[in-house]
Amino acid sequence: MSALQSVFRFAPSPNGYLHLGHAYSALLNQQLAREAVGRLLLRIEDIDVIRCRPELVEAAFEDLDWLGISFEQPVLRQSGEFNRYRAEVARLHQRGLVYRCFCSRKEIQQAAGSDPPRDPDGAPCYPGTCRGLDAATVRRRTEAGHPYALRLDNARAREAIGNRALSWQEWQEGEVPADPSLWGDAVIARKETPTSYHLAVVLDDAMQGITDVVRGRDLYFSTALHRLLQALIGLPAPRYRHHGLITDADGQKLAKSRASTPLRQLRAEGVSAADVRRSLGF
Repeated sequence: MSALQSVFRFAPSPNGYLHLGHAYSALLNQQLAREAVGRLLLRIEDIDVIRCRPELVEAAFEDLDWLGISFEQPVLRQSGEFNRYRAEVARLHQRGLVYRCFCSRKEIQQAAGSDPPRDPDGAPCYPGTCRGLDAATVRRRTEAGHPYALRLDNARAREAIGNRALSWQEWQEGEVPADPSLWGDAVIARKETPTSYHLAVVLDDAMQGITDVVRGRDLYFSTALHRLLQALIGLPAPRYRHHGLITDADGQKLAKSRASTPLRQLRAEGVSAADVRRSLGF
């Protein structure tokens, strides 16, 4: 019997133009897929239908083509998968693992106190204000049109998998213990958006048969929450490789929110794709 073919993916969010950090991740996925004689997929993670605009998707295609990276077709776009995500959230809700939270960010900060426990992203862990709301209150607030988030009841979720220890396989580190409790009751969907990054990414990785997730180090700790979701839903766990981040002159990671120089600007300034590849070590 032949070994399972390796499948890699590059999965940008088109809420801004691609920069050198994206180029590094895409080129690394391409290199590893070639070395493994595996497959390379592109996934457009555009669940934010307000910020992820069609022209940014097209720009990403252009940038990746300019870099000389080709992907299998068709390209999965998360904005076309909302019904699938919504169905999974409904199943988790039926299992009593999801509840509606009507708290605003300000209310969460006030309830959490001056020195609250924080999740790995640095945000205050949700204090559980809405976890025990009765059905009548939830129905009344929903019918009144109050905005809400759907949160995963972390303790119940861990009970649902028998409180067993979780881990993931990390490149050069081996088996890494996963502690999803650090994330508290994380948001997995919202009233206006039927999924979060965390839920969509584990569902799509499984559906697309991804064997190797190669992504930035900034997502390293998210893997603990992803492992909990995978265990709850019965999904396979891929291998993970969280690579270092490309930083600017101040040592800050490149980011669209920081207006890091986009690839298309470098191209307009006369920088070649070969220059970019060489500067990134490819």
